[in-house]
Amino acid sequence: MNEKIRIIEGDITRQEVDAIVNAANTSLLGGGGVDGAIHRAAGPELLQETRQIGGCPTGEARVTKGYRLPARWVIHTVGPVWSGGGRNEEALLANCYRNSLQAAVDIGAKTIAFPSISTGAYRYPLEKAAEVAMIETKRFLKQGADIKEVIFVCFGKKVFNAYQEAFQRIFGG
Repeated sequence: MNEKIRIIEGDITRQEVDAIVNAANTSLLGGGGVDGAIHRAAGPELLQETRQIGGCPTGEARVTKGYRLPARWVIHTVGPVWSGGGRNEEALLANCYRNSLQAAVDIGAKTIAFPSISTGAYRYPLEKAAEVAMIETKRFLKQGADIKEVIFVCFGKKVFNAYQEAFQRIFGG
């Protein structure tokens, strides 16, 4: 299972995978950070499609085409805003990973790339978020899901290191 996980430092909009995950807001109409970068790279057609969807609740996932991205699909998920940990943030973040991975399986994606969900403007503590990402990915892959590769695309060395450390703890390798 460890061979199915890759952690890299880079730009998620340049990943040549079947699907990339967008750390979106509930409107799905674009925003800052990863969300804005994905919308800019995909082109105006992405916004046209997301307007038709009508939003996405926190923890759920919605799928659109990738348009001008190298990825065929974009899986939009809305992470929780960190409020100290007492508002079900961990379960909501876990749902983001679980529902995004399930969406990938549902559309036939074999390769998927994730950003660090909720750790930017939503202030989820990076180390905690990385651990949730690894735990949920491990659980999902253990179920025998037909996914060949999960890539965690980290923006910056600090994020990369946090994901590497979480991988070591959760996967032991």
